[in-house]
Amino acid sequence: MVPDPNDTIVALSSAPGPGGRAIVRLSGPNAAIIVDCVFHSALNRRASDGQARQLQEGHVCMPGIVVPLPATLYYWRAPRTYTGQNLAELHTISSPPLVDLLIAALLDAGARAAQPGEFTMRAFLAGKIDLTRAEAVLAVIESGSRAELKEALSRLAGGVSRPLESLRSELLDVLADVEAGLDFADEDVQLVDQRTLLERIRKGLALVTLLGKRVEGRALGGRPFRAVLAGRPNVGKSSLFNALAGRPAALVSADAGTTRDYLVHRLDVGGVAVDLVDTAGAQRTNGSILRQAQALGAEQVEAADLVLLCAEAGQLLGEPENTILERKTPPAIGVATKCDLAAAPFGFIATSAFERTGLEELRAVLAKKAREHAAPALAPSLSRCRHHVEACLRHLRRAHESALFEEPAELVALELRGAVEELGAMVGAVYTDDLLDRIFSRFCIGK
Repeated sequence: MVPDPNDTIVALSSAPGPGGRAIVRLSGPNAAIIVDCVFHSALNRRASDGQARQLQEGHVCMPGIVVPLPATLYYWRAPRTYTGQNLAELHTISSPPLVDLLIAALLDAGARAAQPGEFTMRAFLAGKIDLTRAEAVLAVIESGSRAELKEALSRLAGGVSRPLESLRSELLDVLADVEAGLDFADEDVQLVDQRTLLERIRKGLALVTLLGKRVEGRALGGRPFRAVLAGRPNVGKSSLFNALAGRPAALVSADAGTTRDYLVHRLDVGGVAVDLVDTAGAQRTNGSILRQAQALGAEQVEAADLVLLCAEAGQLLGEPENTILERKTPPAIGVATKCDLAAAPFGFIATSAFERTGLEELRAVLAKKAREHAAPALAPSLSRCRHHVEACLRHLRRAHESALFEEPAELVALELRGAVEELGAMVGAVYTDDLLDRIFSRFCIGK
């Protein structure tokens, strides 16, 4: 059940534990009055004096604490706040016992402890953000990698919301014209002709299809884990690629530089899908084709989730190899090839495509890395978005079919309204308490 949005809530919104600063946040109609019960300004001002924005230095007094605790008050008056309500923050020393006493004092003064995600829920209910951006807030919090964070920030900045708003507006215009025409059905007045109606519905279909592709593009868990073989020419990358693939997928030759384009083979390692990529060996080039091969290889390395740096056993590593191994993004591990001829360098996984040794160890490492990379932050919201996009497409296809065969306009209007409602549910223009509980209960308290 959605909690009462008229309560004044309080929670620690910064990370718990010892530190330089703790932020205790309040939101609600009585935020200023409650803060005044514990905070005393150095200038003897009160948060409830009526100023829209305030920044005050002072201290907080709490039962059982003799010495006042230094604090800074930030106060913003509704509606120009994150939650759309009066919002206050007390910044003080991050000492867990003191923070607990401060929150207890604010609760005694009339505040209620915030539930998980309640601040962001109030921002949604106030129309400050839609559901896709609310879910992006959670995605930012839960991001486990720079790639996930980049995608989450893109959604938070409106990467999905803006096209959704435009698309919903377009379909509402079409629906309005069709429903307006129903009022004049007995008078044989046509506000929008069949050809124009079909064109506008086709445009809607194209936009929703494009939106579906964009949503899929946001699916961090939508593509398999990507491991890229990199290294000098002729160190045995393609032989290792074939050995892991279990078939001659790549051309193997004693001549250096055989691989020009990159090759991809999907592996199943311990029940986890991994895309293994073979790239051209890194080298200086003069020809345009070789330069393109090098550029393609570099792009694949940059887009990798894991780089498998291949080095021939018994050969010294150069600066390019050490640079790749030292990079944190994307991470890299060393794989020694041709270990039937020489010993592997320290810390490298020893493999031999000829004797087929070390392959299971490498597969186990790939499975472990792929599982660690799984559970993307955006997956829950994406499954919801996919459902609404697919349902919207079904309604639009039926609307187009009805218009094409000149069926009653009521049927066209019914399907168009269904499409608009699906988009509305996606952004939160249409929602249920159960949906809000399911989304915001996964947030941490204080967000």
